[in-house]
Amino acid sequence: MSNKNDLIGVVADKAELTKAQAGEAVDAVFEAITASLKKGEEVRLVGFGTFAVSKRKASIGRNPATGAEIKIPASNQAKFKPGKGLKDAIN
Repeated sequence: MSNKNDLIGVVADKAELTKAQAGEAVDAVFEAITASLKKGEEVRLVGFGTFAVSKRKASIGRNPATGAEIKIPASNQAKFKPGKGLKDAIN
């Protein structure tokens, strides 16, 4: 599985849904996670992992082509920390 369409196909097969229904379910999960992160909430999926937002401070960087300093504004970053179940499954 390498992309969203592949994920939808697997969900459709495993849950015995049409691809359209599975697509709606996958989109709903992504939208729910995104909405929680926008509010600054963590999303904990026990056994899988935790999605959270971390704040990145403003900083000064350099343009690699010219060496000129550039200001990098503060931003929020989505982070994912795998849970024990996921770590165990892949190791």
